[in-house]
Amino acid sequence: MTSLGLVGLVVTVVASSWPDTVSRILVWPAVVLAVAALAGEVRPIRLSGEDDAGTLSTSAPFILALTAIGGVAVAVIVQAVASLLDDLLHRREARKSLFNTAQYALSVLTARAVFCWLTHVPFLGGPRLVEVRDVVPLLVAGLVMITVNRVLVAGVVSLATRQPFMAVVTEDGVAHAVTNLVLISVGCLAGVLAADGAGVLVLLVPFVVAAHLLAGAAARHAHLASHDSLTGLANRDQLRRSLDEGFTAAARTDGNGPGLVLVDLDHFKDINDTLGHPVGDQLLRQVARRLVSDLPEDVAVHRLGGDEFAVVVAGNLADAQHVARVLLRSLDDPIRVEGLDLLIRASAGVAVAPEHGTDPQELMKRADIALYYAKLERDRISTYAPEFDINTLERLHLLADLRAALEAGDLFVDYQPQVDLADSRIVGVEALVRWEHPVRGLVAPDDFVPLAESSGLITALTEFVLETALADLARWRAAGHDVRVAVNLSARHLSDLSLPPRIAATLAKHQMPATALVLEVTETGILSDPARADLVISALRALGIGIAVDDYGTGNASLSYLKRLEVDELKVDRSFVSDIATDTQDLIIVRSTIALALALGLRVVAEGVEDEPTAAALRELGEVIGQGFHLGRPTTPALLAEQLERQGGHSVAVGARGL
Repeated sequence: MTSLGLVGLVVTVVASSWPDTVSRILVWPAVVLAVAALAGEVRPIRLSGEDDAGTLSTSAPFILALTAIGGVAVAVIVQAVASLLDDLLHRREARKSLFNTAQYALSVLTARAVFCWLTHVPFLGGPRLVEVRDVVPLLVAGLVMITVNRVLVAGVVSLATRQPFMAVVTEDGVAHAVTNLVLISVGCLAGVLAADGAGVLVLLVPFVVAAHLLAGAAARHAHLASHDSLTGLANRDQLRRSLDEGFTAAARTDGNGPGLVLVDLDHFKDINDTLGHPVGDQLLRQVARRLVSDLPEDVAVHRLGGDEFAVVVAGNLADAQHVARVLLRSLDDPIRVEGLDLLIRASAGVAVAPEHGTDPQELMKRADIALYYAKLERDRISTYAPEFDINTLERLHLLADLRAALEAGDLFVDYQPQVDLADSRIVGVEALVRWEHPVRGLVAPDDFVPLAESSGLITALTEFVLETALADLARWRAAGHDVRVAVNLSARHLSDLSLPPRIAATLAKHQMPATALVLEVTETGILSDPARADLVISALRALGIGIAVDDYGTGNASLSYLKRLEVDELKVDRSFVSDIATDTQDLIIVRSTIALALALGLRVVAEGVEDEPTAAALRELGEVIGQGFHLGRPTTPALLAEQLERQGGHSVAVGARGL
């Protein structure tokens, strides 16, 4: 850019020193053409509605006419003034402004040389009238001027972005070629009509305006075909072209790459469902700006649809992983939309050629698999590994089967007894969701519940458990058992502001009071989005629904949220309970936890009671409810009802886990 700028500056200075200029030209026609050239430079055809979008100057036809009727000096000077004025208005840096002026000067100089060669006019000759026989040479000169301009700009873009030179030259070439041919034709007509005076040139204004409007509309349509209308980012088609260019560039240099980073927002569907799609659209626009702002100018962000974005990285695996970290880090701060501060989290999948794929389609597939694992394992950033393929296919099949099982009602719930250790009576049960697969047999909850959480099926799964638990509750209460049901909620539910009214509607459907329901949450669920979790939990408690903390002690901020939130029950995790008869440290931890819970007025359920010594140790610690195989294995609702009948009319607290 600097070298070319210096050459162009010399050309401009030399041209401006040549004699035989304004005093001998067709003064008024030249003035009209110069004004039109200035206007065409500062009011170009805009390729889209975005401020920073590409533009196509319409000064070329008037500069071409000046090249013929005014001589090379006038044409170069007018073009230089127009370019500098446009750069000044857009506050471009000095080096870019120098390059723009220089490449325009060289383009005009080349056009003058071609015109003079074809018409046998002296290159340094003065102004002259353009006759009809000069139209074809002037048209050829105009095409050469446009070509030189495009080649010089493409050279700089190719060096800056590492794209193949011919790919940059031919990008949008057909659409621009037609537009430039129309504009150059207007320039030829202007050159011929200049002999009839400035007034006749004014008659060309409607043609120029029409060409401007039509070319602008065509350019915008071309832009929209390769860009996302909501965010202004490049779209999926443009991503494929970028990947093709990346593979071509890597093949030329025998280097690694390209890399591909896919980014997907977490729980975006919940935002759309809760706050509405207009808010979701605003959020996506702000996310797009965040992603773009933290990347270099030559790295493009693409929107693939929904809440998924992609970036092509020219480099090795470390470069791609760095870009992934930058993208996720750009979303660390809350995004303010409609007066709400929304904390957005995302997951990223990374794949790099040639180790993860040797063509764009394979690389896209591998990056998508890595993204799937990032969301499933909650690593936030996951790099493709070969073993992901087999597991992913199995999980995708399992996910499809789970969706079908939910729709067909093929899931069921078993209940495991909870026992008051003081008198060995059943005072509650925990419900466990079960899935009997027609081919795989009984599928473990640890295999399908994470799938439901990562895919969005967790809402339907929890609604099934809630419906089943409340239906069983209604039958138990009708039989005279004053019982209570608890259903486990995932982190996704604690970010859903529409959850409280939906649960209230389900309670009303089964004619159950809110006090008969307890919802279990985990420490990690509360801390994943504390602001929203506080709102959701407060709304649930306002309805009269109880809150229990499940797996207590496995998180990292138990005391802080116990101070902030009002809860009704602590469930001490089995990892602490199962060895208290033999491990002194576990015993101290459990004893302290139970003492704290009872002092706060909370119920305590100890999970993992697998033998009598453990049960005996817990009896010494206070009013504790125990759960484990030693006290009772999971059973069906019918068998549980028989156990409740054998206990008579005693009240029973029933906990339905659901997950």
